[in-house]
Amino acid sequence: MNSPSACATPRARHVQCLSPSGLHRIAYTEWGDADNPRVLVCVHGLTRSGRDFDRLAAALSDTYRVVCPDVVGRGLSSWLADPRGYGVAQYVADMVTLIARIGVEQVDWFGTSMGGLIGMALAGLPDTPIARMVLNDVGPHIEPAALARIGDYVGNDARFASLQAGIDEAARLAASFGPLTAQEWREINMPLLHEAEGAWRFRYDPRIAAPIKAATPEQAALGEQLLWGALAAFKGAVLVVRGEQSDLLSRETVAKMVETGHDVMSVEMPGVGHAPAFVRDEQIAVARQFLCAPRPRAS
Repeated sequence: MNSPSACATPRARHVQCLSPSGLHRIAYTEWGDADNPRVLVCVHGLTRSGRDFDRLAAALSDTYRVVCPDVVGRGLSSWLADPRGYGVAQYVADMVTLIARIGVEQVDWFGTSMGGLIGMALAGLPDTPIARMVLNDVGPHIEPAALARIGDYVGNDARFASLQAGIDEAARLAASFGPLTAQEWREINMPLLHEAEGAWRFRYDPRIAAPIKAATPEQAALGEQLLWGALAAFKGAVLVVRGEQSDLLSRETVAKMVETGHDVMSVEMPGVGHAPAFVRDEQIAVARQFLCAPRPRAS
């Protein structure tokens, strides 16, 4: 087994995945003992990166091998040749490949926003590898006001004169994560930026917005229906985390999720909106209590 200090040191890895338009690379950060069969996969939101989970991953690396991928089109992962591939189906396929690379039969899941949608879709499949799941401020139904807010900025190819200017803009866009310190914003936002063509730019492919903006109301309704079905099909334990001020996940949706799922509980984080950042000790403690609880014996 690795030493405790080694467990809290991240390792950069990647895996090759396949889409209809060719091969692409998924980058991921791995924490904890590389031989630990107990794995937690943490998947980020729409324009974020796996480095959002550095503090959570370090804290849980005493129990888990924690794997934090950059979803395709984000962070250090490749961009798809065909932007029409940016969607949950491709993301789920990539996560299946990632789990195969990790070499385990079963994982636990922590998904923030988009990462939760990917988790629900994968959890609802027969023989899913997901055992238990945290859904961080997301459910099958997304409030229209949040969709409009996200649509206002996603896909904009912003450029900044300095790294700090980019960090500050990312903090503005994610202000509802909570009242983070300047250092906390720097930690989670710096990996989102890189210097290119004489300016600082976000690392994500602006074309990830194309499928979202092209979706019809009928397609959106079908997607929601499929996610409700996936939640109902999943037999593992689920913790739904809602930011008290969230504009994306309503209390009504949370109540329906508890009613629909097999074993769903919920908690509301005070003083934050969409989505709780899980960089503070009190939030990390909530995740630990749920994820590290003894597993019920199979009947």
